[in-house]
Amino acid sequence: MANIKKVSCKNCKKLIYRKIRRFNENIKLGWNFYCSKKCEYEHRTKRKKLKCENCGKTFERSLSQISTHNYCSRSCAAIMNNKNYPKIREVIMITCANCGKKYRKSTNNKKYCSIVCRKKAEQKTPEELIKTIKETVRKLKRVPSKRELKNISDSCRKIFGSWNNAVLMAGFLPNRSHSNRMYKRMEAKAEDGHLCDSVSELLIDNWFYKNNILHEKNVPYPETHHVADWKILGETKEKFVEYFGLANDSPRYDRSVKEKKYYA
Repeated sequence: MANIKKVSCKNCKKLIYRKIRRFNENIKLGWNFYCSKKCEYEHRTKRKKLKCENCGKTFERSLSQISTHNYCSRSCAAIMNNKNYPKIREVIMITCANCGKKYRKSTNNKKYCSIVCRKKAEQKTPEELIKTIKETVRKLKRVPSKRELKNISDSCRKIFGSWNNAVLMAGFLPNRSHSNRMYKRMEAKAEDGHLCDSVSELLIDNWFYKNNILHEKNVPYPETHHVADWKILGETKEKFVEYFGLANDSPRYDRSVKEKKYYA
């Protein structure tokens, strides 16, 4: 019996015997002793009625979850913790850079007391916007696009009506609109029924038709995703015809032109 240890069941207090190695294992891991699975289940599911230390509400909790201080909810626990261990925070008052009003400094270190003050302070005058455009033209040696001056593009639209109007007020000719010329192209139908993306393409397609040159519209290049404006039919060697109407107007368009010339 040297290897046997007598212990009591945690649930029913009945005396039971356990091998010494099992006894040491339970003691080391902090486990309880049970005489059966039924007693183990009953003890683990056994609940006790408690009273919340904050609001006085009665609630139930399993024996394993009972601690020194018990609360019915996390909010009650937070209320009591804030009462018992109040956090002393230093209140720093700063002055709004726009209206001069004193307000409490937040963690993100704002310069303005509200969004309205920030917008008023950051709003530029028409003279400042025109000056910025002129300085950018002098630096780039060309008229900048709206995307290159995102910080003032919205202000230009609100004050002058559009970005192009702001460029005109600064004394420069605006770039051709990428949105209107490239993506919202006006379609026109040629005499042979081909749909063209512009009036210029329409003139070229009609010239092919009047001179009896067999052609096909919008033909993919071999081994690439690019599409040619026309392909001349009836030739032993494939011949593609392009009208680069937006050359030197868009960097993306210019890259496409180089790739088309490479595969042609």
